[in-house]
Amino acid sequence: MAKFIQLFKQTFIYGIATVFPRIISVVLLRLHTDKSVISESSEYGTLSLIFTYIVLFNVILSLGMETSFFRFYNKEKNKKNVLNTAAISIIISSILFAALFSIFKFNISDFIGISSSYLSIVVWILVVDVLTVIPFAYLRLKGSAFKYSIVKIINILVYFLLNIFLLIYLKDMANNYKILQSIYIENFEVAYIFIANLIASIVSLLLLAPFYFEINYKANTKLLKRMLAYGFPILISGLAFSINETFDRILLDFLLPASIAKTEIGIYAACYKLAIFMTLFSTAYKLAIEPFFFSEAHKESSKQSYALVLETFVIIGSSILVLVVVSLDILKVIFIGDPEYWQAMYIVPIILLANFCLGIYQNLSVWYKVTDMTKFAAYISSFGAIITLLSNIILIPKYSYLGSAIATLLAYSTMAFLSYFIGKRYYPVPYNISKMLFYVLLSISLSSISFYGFRDNILVGIVCILVMNLVILVMEKRQIIKLFNLIR
Repeated sequence: MAKFIQLFKQTFIYGIATVFPRIISVVLLRLHTDKSVISESSEYGTLSLIFTYIVLFNVILSLGMETSFFRFYNKEKNKKNVLNTAAISIIISSILFAALFSIFKFNISDFIGISSSYLSIVVWILVVDVLTVIPFAYLRLKGSAFKYSIVKIINILVYFLLNIFLLIYLKDMANNYKILQSIYIENFEVAYIFIANLIASIVSLLLLAPFYFEINYKANTKLLKRMLAYGFPILISGLAFSINETFDRILLDFLLPASIAKTEIGIYAACYKLAIFMTLFSTAYKLAIEPFFFSEAHKESSKQSYALVLETFVIIGSSILVLVVVSLDILKVIFIGDPEYWQAMYIVPIILLANFCLGIYQNLSVWYKVTDMTKFAAYISSFGAIITLLSNIILIPKYSYLGSAIATLLAYSTMAFLSYFIGKRYYPVPYNISKMLFYVLLSISLSSISFYGFRDNILVGIVCILVMNLVILVMEKRQIIKLFNLIR
C-alpha cells in the first residue's frame, strides 16, 4: 500500500507537469489570436504549422531512446554504460541534424513554404529540446518527480512571461528605453514567439546541465545498436501518434491553394485548441488511474475493476462533452482574440468527440499494458495514422479543415474499436458496451441539439446539461459509490 501511495503521489506531480503547459497554451491562444499582436490569421497559421513540424521532429530526433534507456538501464549490469551510450547517441543525432539543416536550409524553406529566418530559430529549439530527453528520463528513473516537474513548470513559465513581454510590452518600452531598441523589430511577432520558446528551452537545458558533467563520453557501439533496434518500434509508434494529432495542418498546407492555406490553418488551429478541455480531462484521468491498472492486475476481480474504470470515464466524459459544447460560444470569446477565427467553431464539437474517443482508447489500452503486449500500441497507432493520412487527402480538397476534423474523429474512433475487439481476444474485459454506447449517443444527441439546432438559445443548452446529468444521477448512484469504495 505504501508503494502504491508513493506511486500515486509521483503520478500526481508528473500530472501537474503534463497538464500545466496545456493550460498555458490555451491562455496564450487569446494573445496569439489578438489582431493587435498577430495581425493576420495566416501568420497564426504559419505559427501553428511550424509547431506541428516541431512536434514531429521532436519524436524523430529522440530516436525512441527514452524508452530504450529505461529498458536497458534496468536490464544491463553496467548502468553507467547505458547512460553514456544513450546520452551520446542523442548528442550525435542533434549535431547531425543541425549540420544537415544548415546545408539544406533554403531548400527546406522553399519546399515547405516557411521563411528560413523562422526555421533558423526552430532548428535550435529542436536541438536544445532533444538534449534534454535523456536528462529528463534519468530524473524519472531516479524517482525525482519533484525536480522533473519543477524544471518543466519553469520552462513553461519562462515561455509564458517572455510571450507577455515580447508581444505586449516590448514595443512601448523600446520607445522609452534605448537599450531595448536594439531587440525590438517591427512585425516580428511570430519570430518573438519562437525566440521565447528557444530561451525557455535553453533555461531547461541549463537546469539539467549537471547531468552532462556526470557522464563519461564513451559509447558502446554494440549496445547502441541494440538500443536503437529496441527503440525503433517506439519511434514508429510515437511518430504515428504525432501524425494523428498534428499532421492535418501539414496536409492542409499542401492540399489547399497557397493563397488560402495558411489562413485556413490558422483559423482551424485556433478553434481546435478549444477541444483541449476534453484532452485535459482524459490526461488527468489517465495519469490518476494508470497506476491503479497495474496495482489491480494480480487480483481476481481486476477485469471487473477495469470495466468499472472505463464505464466511469465514459459517464464523466459524456457529461463534460455536453457541458463544453454548450459553453463553446462563451469559451470562444474568452480564449480566441478575434472573431475572424470563430468561423471554424462548427468543427469544435467534432474534435471534442474525437478526443473523447482517444480517451476511451487510452482506457481500453489496459489489456496490452498488463499483458506486456505493447507491440499492439504501435500497430493500432500506425493504423490510425494511415486513416488520418488517407482521410485528410480525400476530404481536404473538398471540405478544407472540416475534412481534417472528420479525419481526426475517424482515426481515434477506429483506434478505440480496434483496441476493444483485439483486446477481447487476448484479455477479455466484461465492459458494459450497451450502457457506454447509451451515454455516448445521449451526449452526442444533446450536444448536437444544443450546438447545431439551438445554438443561440442558451436555455436549451442548460436543459441539455441538466438532462445529461440527471440521467447520470438516476442511473449511476450506486456505481459511483462503488468506485469510491474501490479506490479508497
